[in-house]
Amino acid sequence: MNAAELIEKGLERAFDRAAEARSSRDEPSTVCPGMLADALRYAIFAGGARVRPKLCLAVAGASAGPDLCEKAVGVAAAIELIHCASLVHDDLPCFDDADIRRGAPSLHCAFSESMAVLVGDALIVMAFDAVGREYGDDPAIGMKLVRVVARSAGPPAGIVSGQAWEAEEAIDLRAYHRSKTGALFVAACEAGAICVGGDPSPWRMLGQRLGEAYQVADDIRDVVLPSELLGKPAGADQRHRRPSSVSFFGLQGAVEHLAALIDDAVEAVPESPGADALRSLVIAQADRLMAHVEHRETRERRA
Repeated sequence: MNAAELIEKGLERAFDRAAEARSSRDEPSTVCPGMLADALRYAIFAGGARVRPKLCLAVAGASAGPDLCEKAVGVAAAIELIHCASLVHDDLPCFDDADIRRGAPSLHCAFSESMAVLVGDALIVMAFDAVGREYGDDPAIGMKLVRVVARSAGPPAGIVSGQAWEAEEAIDLRAYHRSKTGALFVAACEAGAICVGGDPSPWRMLGQRLGEAYQVADDIRDVVLPSELLGKPAGADQRHRRPSSVSFFGLQGAVEHLAALIDDAVEAVPESPGADALRSLVIAQADRLMAHVEHRETRERRA
């Protein structure tokens, strides 16, 4: 079973635990409300590249070999659940007020605003449940993973802080990017090492650089791609007067900054048994990130 299949299985297990009705001696009437179950499925299985959990499994494989990376599936799924929660909350009218996500109606449009709030909250709780179930018999590793996931989600530098920076009058762009996007990439790298008994410290820089690259790429896509290719409303940063790499560096400067971050990410892969394979994965993701630049240049040549 490849990484993508393992991740989907992990997410299906987490969803089934949350959404399926159960009847047993210990839990005689455990029933999830039907609309909540439907909305959770909508949020979790709406597509997406699963970049963060793939990175988690790749680091685990690089640290301990591919035969052991299946041990990381539960925490990889947990990190993806946190990411799904952030997207649901990002789209809400009180934040981005986005009516589409990945080319489909945002969850609050497909269901309701109140249900979207509940789903985002539920996904975060499900993430911690996934870690606890996977590592309940190994409390030393389990507690390390809980702390990593908690730091990626909450203050002072998790995704909650990333969203909160948008309410500040003066915004530190790098702190904003590291919280809003980088925190989950750092968590993916650290957790991948921890869950196979490795040291997370050498992997932190890879997460920081790759996470920042993804946010810079997202800032550029927001400017150069139309909504139908972006899969969500274009021009959101300018519309909401939000800081971005493009406003800070200019478009060409942002593209150059992105290229430098990708180079840094490749260099940040620690020496390990699977380092070459992981560098290949980072380069493949870099090609995906740079695709929007080719689109921009194509449009300019046609204009």
